[in-house]
Amino acid sequence: MLDDRLTEQRNPRSSAMDVLSALELVDLINSEDRTVAEAVESQRLAIADAIELVVEAFRSGGRLIYVGAGTSGRLGVLDAAEMPPTFGTDPEMVQGIIAGGREALVRSQEGAEDHPEDGASEIDRLEIGPKDFVMGIATSGTTPFVHGALARARERGAHTGFLLCTSPAPELLETHDVVIAPLVGPEVVTGSTRMKAGTATKMVLNTVTTAAMVMTGKVFGNLMVDLQATCEKLEDRGERILMTILDVDRSRAAALLEAAGGNVKTALVMERRGAGVVEAERLLEEAAGALARVIGSLAEDPQT
Repeated sequence: MLDDRLTEQRNPRSSAMDVLSALELVDLINSEDRTVAEAVESQRLAIADAIELVVEAFRSGGRLIYVGAGTSGRLGVLDAAEMPPTFGTDPEMVQGIIAGGREALVRSQEGAEDHPEDGASEIDRLEIGPKDFVMGIATSGTTPFVHGALARARERGAHTGFLLCTSPAPELLETHDVVIAPLVGPEVVTGSTRMKAGTATKMVLNTVTTAAMVMTGKVFGNLMVDLQATCEKLEDRGERILMTILDVDRSRAAALLEAAGGNVKTALVMERRGAGVVEAERLLEEAAGALARVIGSLAEDPQT
């Protein structure tokens, strides 16, 4: 096919997939999916650079903004939406922009990706500035909406990154602070980047935000101590975290969590430091949210 983008090439291993059985299709798709993790691993240095840029943005009061269209845009919005319940972040801290707006999340708006000026307008709407980091996601590397958004973000002084699944052009590497390019190869169905490219994209975004949250004190050991107990599932998880770290029973954990307004970190400090809510919140604020600086490292805790 006359397109040099890797995401548009035909996959010889699936060239006759239309005559395969259900089990053969499962095996074919699974064998292709196994290559995704290795493609992501090949970009470990670039991913680490992106994490450092995100951490820098967060510590300076800035934001992480994803920009994409289609599957790429939906994955960015999804990753952003999962930050508040998982890490207790302000919804403004990580945001996703998708070409076509909210409707594009549930119904394809294919033509929306063709307008770079719309991407630029979204950057202006969010008042992107020098403290922010904007990550463009376009598996093909060519989406006009994304390029328009990134160009405007750089004009406004923001750091920018680009995530794609085809070989980046030299100008892309020269333009952005970081470029992440896991080359997953041609898709099982030619051009269907919701598959391997989509999987690689989700893996990269999960890694970037998770690592950034860990580095900014949102995780204690490997426990999501910044979660907010806003539903039964999270309330149960919060209580179990308190039971594990503090070696208390369920009733004591529930009482602590209620007294702390559903904030696990605050409850931990209250119990370990013998503090009230106000004092516990002050101690955490002084430590920039780093729980280990207030009650010690979980790795060194004899109770755990």
